[in-house]
Amino acid sequence: MERRYASHPREVKQFDTERLREEFHIPVLFTPDRLELVLTHEDRLIIGGAHPVSREIKLDTDVKELGVGFFLERREIGIINVGGKGIVTVEGKDYALDHKECLFVGMGNQEVIFKSVDASHPAKFYLNSATAHQAYPTQKATLADAESADLGSIENSNDRTIYRFIHQNGIQSSQLVMGMTLLKTGNMWNTMPAHVHPRRMEAYMYFDLPDESVVFHLMGEPSETRHIVMRNEQAVISPSWSIHSGVGTSNYTFIWGMAGDNKIYSDMDPVDMKALK
Repeated sequence: MERRYASHPREVKQFDTERLREEFHIPVLFTPDRLELVLTHEDRLIIGGAHPVSREIKLDTDVKELGVGFFLERREIGIINVGGKGIVTVEGKDYALDHKECLFVGMGNQEVIFKSVDASHPAKFYLNSATAHQAYPTQKATLADAESADLGSIENSNDRTIYRFIHQNGIQSSQLVMGMTLLKTGNMWNTMPAHVHPRRMEAYMYFDLPDESVVFHLMGEPSETRHIVMRNEQAVISPSWSIHSGVGTSNYTFIWGMAGDNKIYSDMDPVDMKALK
């Protein structure tokens, strides 16, 4: 498991492209038959992926890194499948996850195993794990189950549908909030006008992006914006003081996950467009 440290906005102003990517960009999430994990000290969120092809993958890591006996002893995890059909086994019980379906697994579950139904079209399980103080039941949600809303407009190139899976009015968690946003054909912008939420950090994972396309992910303080070039199935860490927005060379889908002081999705501080620099 790779470790990333938290950064002060005053320092980030001095970062060049390489340093910015070293601190915030996660280029590889899905390696066949491996578990890829990145621990960020931004609210100690763990971001990763499990890509079982020829064998099962167990949710495991160096317990010394987390100071516990097993991964979910003091953690919870949100899982969204962005590949072919898969199965997540939690304490011996199988949960089938199709493309763009979500599973929440609460604190205290010792055995979590990922596997694909068809090795020729394997599952890709995207993971967000936050620290937890209370155990909540394991629960699955499909797009039909999620609370959804249509936002934006074609005139502003941001006509999109947002799906909330793990949140205050959906799957219950200790602190993890997680969902997905789908941009419609011909739309490229997300989360603009921008906002910040100093009480929660956030991570984005972009996918459904053609190989020749990119997303310019915008971050930084509103008066000191920076960008990171993102490609398909890559993630980015967004500190609580930073905006998190982006524009692509085509439409795309992204998964957002948050951890922090509350689970209120609407708790955000809008940024006046005139304040962006």
